Amino acid sequence: QRTSSQLDTTEEEFNWLLKEEVHAVLKQLQDILKEASRRFSIPTPGLENQLKQENFILGSSTMDQVKGVLTLQGEALTQADINLKTAKSNQVMHFTFRDDKHWKLQQIQDARNHVNQALQLLSGRDESYHFKTGAEVNKLMDAVMLQLTRARNRLTTPAAMTLPELATSGLMKMFTPPMPGDVMVNFYINLSKLCLTVYQLHAMQPNTTKNFKPSGSSVLHNPGAML
Repeated sequence: QRTSSQLDTTEEEFNWLLKEEVHAVLKQLQDILKEASRRFSIPTPGLENQLKQENFILGSSTMDQVKGVLTLQGEALTQADINLKTAKSNQVMHFTFRDDKHWKLQQIQDARNHVNQALQLLSGRDESYHFKTGAEVNKLMDAVMLQLTRARNRLTTPAAMTLPELATSGLMKMFTPPMPGDVMVNFYINLSKLCLTVYQLHAMQPNTTKNFKPSGSSVLHNPGAML
């Protein structure tokens, strides 16, 4: 059995861990998340134009049916220059973003917000805060890890949109000249890739299943240190 002196020593060591070591580790984690947040290139109001522009050349996986360049500035695609050849026609169609249009990638916005929420949780427990129990530390870390998991999932899981959602999203109104009615596109992030998917729509026969999903050509590019 432990003596009273041993119990007192153990309690003192535990209190030291709660007061000193826990805050040191949380400070390291906070510094890492601040750097992660900075890499999202969060725009400063009025200084959006000073954000670094990154150009990505599209590499097609479907026999060069799609070529072009995308320009990413912060969380928004500011320019798109796309050459598209559909199965219906051998002619190459050329589309660009209208000058007054930008397309914000919701995945980047959401991931950034989750990282910032994790930072807020940590900043609320700075060195002046005294943790009373180990369970309190675990509760804080569970909440922080939940936000970081959500941030990761937004960047590792494609932003799935149905064709009706795409049709009403406003994305189809961003191009000049306007895209034909039987073509739809979607931009999203999948793992470490910036992706463009092109859908070629076909008229459904009366006996065609309602779950028909048009096939599309997927265009991927590794953005490297995009985020």
